Amino acid sequence: MRYKLTFVVGLAIGYVIGTRAGRERYEQLKRSVRQFSQNPAVRNAAESAAHNGREAAGRAFHAVSDKVGDRVPDSVAQRVRALRERGSGGEDEWGTSNT
Repeated sequence: MRYKLTFVVGLAIGYVIGTRAGRERYEQLKRSVRQFSQNPAVRNAAESAAHNGREAAGRAFHAVSDKVGDRVPDSVAQRVRALRERGSGGEDEWGTSNT
């Protein structure tokens, strides 16, 4: 219940601030966010975080598959293989490389 209340209060505060600031302030914030996200240091940090996340997911996959082994139904194993094959190569939806 506490989290719902916090969310609703945050939503109300955001609405009030947004309506008082108006469209001009919204556009200014939008430009600032775009400049921030296009900063090479930010892009490198995001790509590094994505790479580290993929590595951690791979390690977790191998750890779980070593422990679970053959107890996973074939249908689940096939889905996991299909997802891994689909996700490999190129860039993901965030524009970061999957290397």
